[in-house]
Amino acid sequence: MEPVILDRLEAIEEKFEDLERRLSQPDLFSDHERYQRVAKEHKSLSPLVSIFRKWKELDRCQREAQDIMKEGDEELKGLAREELEELEGQKGALEKRLKLLLLPKDPNDEKDIFLEIRAGAGGEEAALFAADLLRMYQRYAERQRWSFTPMEVNITGLGGVKEVIALIEGRGAYSRLKFERGVHRVQRVPETESGGRIHTSTVTVAVLPEAEELEVEINPEDLKVDVFRASGPGGQHVNVTDSAVRITHLPTGIVVQCQDERSQHKNREKAMRILRARLKDLIEREQADRISQERRSQVGTGDRSERIRTYNFPQNRVTDHRIGLTLYKLEAILDGDLDEVIDALIAYHQASEFRKLGME
Repeated sequence: MEPVILDRLEAIEEKFEDLERRLSQPDLFSDHERYQRVAKEHKSLSPLVSIFRKWKELDRCQREAQDIMKEGDEELKGLAREELEELEGQKGALEKRLKLLLLPKDPNDEKDIFLEIRAGAGGEEAALFAADLLRMYQRYAERQRWSFTPMEVNITGLGGVKEVIALIEGRGAYSRLKFERGVHRVQRVPETESGGRIHTSTVTVAVLPEAEELEVEINPEDLKVDVFRASGPGGQHVNVTDSAVRITHLPTGIVVQCQDERSQHKNREKAMRILRARLKDLIEREQADRISQERRSQVGTGDRSERIRTYNFPQNRVTDHRIGLTLYKLEAILDGDLDEVIDALIAYHQASEFRKLGME
């Protein structure tokens, strides 16, 4: 293991042992808040320290086997050689786990998300591709056994999607889909194109972790709430009652609209959940800008003007431009088979984080 990683692990183990000593002191119990803080930190370090101690035990056994290889008889050397091969594999597996545990945690990784898909350049063809992406993410959610709930859908006359907002709930939803943010480009021959020419269209995808009420404070005086009658495709309630809700956050100009529920109260509740997520995303992006450009993810900034992926129908090709990955399985990917792409993006991100921390 690299010395820089070993030094860091030794320091963490030392800190863990100090926390253990503090937890055993009677006076700590009298200060409930301090006790909770120390106990929480101790618990967070426990998995890493446990694996590190297993690694150290394997390292000790490895050194003993190496000593036998130098001085033992031939029979013992043969046994030691077999043990060394086994120990090397076990240590390598533990080292990978330790490196991952040392990476800074993204506090949003386990959160549910709001997925926003909007047709960009390309008119109706862009809207049709937005509908393809909506189905792709819905199928992927099904494969992951996540729930997928459309919150607001704006459908075009030909069955395309001008804009959709969906809530995806499930363990690790944000961690798996956060790198989908950006501009997705499609190259294909539209059904309405008689000359067989390939058209290029774009769709924007945003992935917003859901925000708890405590995370984003919203002053009711900063909200402008409008109610109106729902319009477009829908149930019998359309154009019957003023159930649709539009909320404008005056300080930022963010506008959220929901009209798919019969109840005005439910539409308002949904709109507020989306608004909180958008405000959280805005705050975090502004903080990232202030900290410095250098600390942004090497996978990409997630900026919505950034082209991240191309779906080329004539060549059955999907290319992720951030990592130079090209796969010739477009139909499978659009059917929700996204793991190969997502795993590659996560691996690339982790490798870049390792480089930043000197843990290559």
